[in-house]
Amino acid sequence: MTRPAAAGPAAVGMTVYHRSGDPAAFREWADRLIDAARAHPGFREGGSATPDATELDWSVGIAFGSMSALDAWLDSGDRQRVLAEGRERGVHRAAELAARGTTMPPAGTAVFEHSVEAARTQDFLDSQRRLSQVAAGFPGFQGVAVQPAPDQGDGPDGSTRWISVLRFRTGAQLETWMHSDERARELPGLRSSLGEDFTELTASTPFGSIVRVSDGQARTTPQWKSALLVLLVLYPTVMLLSRFVGPLLADAGAPEWLAMWLSQILSVGLMTYLLMPLVTGRFRRWLDPVDGAGLRITLLGLAAALLVIAICLAVFGTVQWLQFWDYQD
Repeated sequence: MTRPAAAGPAAVGMTVYHRSGDPAAFREWADRLIDAARAHPGFREGGSATPDATELDWSVGIAFGSMSALDAWLDSGDRQRVLAEGRERGVHRAAELAARGTTMPPAGTAVFEHSVEAARTQDFLDSQRRLSQVAAGFPGFQGVAVQPAPDQGDGPDGSTRWISVLRFRTGAQLETWMHSDERARELPGLRSSLGEDFTELTASTPFGSIVRVSDGQARTTPQWKSALLVLLVLYPTVMLLSRFVGPLLADAGAPEWLAMWLSQILSVGLMTYLLMPLVTGRFRRWLDPVDGAGLRITLLGLAAALLVIAICLAVFGTVQWLQFWDYQD
């Protein structure tokens, strides 16, 4: 397997290929594909995987700095030419998807991210092989591909980020496997090789809504949960901007109507690109419309959110230095 240094991009395209006999020849062709992508704007990293286990498919992952840059590469003539050369050599695609960003995987496809302990890589691959063997006995199974994530570096403990792609013919067949006793029995072996529990990559928005396909149907975060987190972030953001940015704009001579507009631009930008992604990451399980649907998780997350809001109210209500109205003319 090849894996480049990380660069932290925003979008990763991962293509799964049928095993085509000679892994060395596939890797040589994959390197040509990555070289072609390297010439396109926004390219960050690329890598390929050709695991020895026959139960696991081969794959190529290419990372770009944005979804628009990734889309431009996926539709480019350069890529189509290299793909055509691959087909002439017996390299055929099995599946293609964006493993990052807000794009949902196709129906019947699940994408997982794993943090694999440095010394347990082979154990991790063996666990994936066993999972694939068991999943192959379920209707609609089409394959599993596993490769190091081309967009993330090693963790501080030496762990490596990996992506696995599980494919079934339909969403309902995928859900049958995901909730099966057979899968549950195999997961402890997989988790033993991980530095932290794996996560399923799902579509999400900056303001907290998560979309998942479950039982063949799309499910989204309840609106009240997303609204509560927006309130949690919006209140301290507005209070701090009013306290520190408002006086600066006033001192600069900006009229109140313009100062308000500029403050709102800053508020929306901070919430969209920094604060909401940070907070929703902490509440990800609670926001998940499937994993967070249980009463216990719902109540624990609600209590945590209300506690943070209560702390903000207490701080801004008692710390005079933070009360912007005392600093207005």
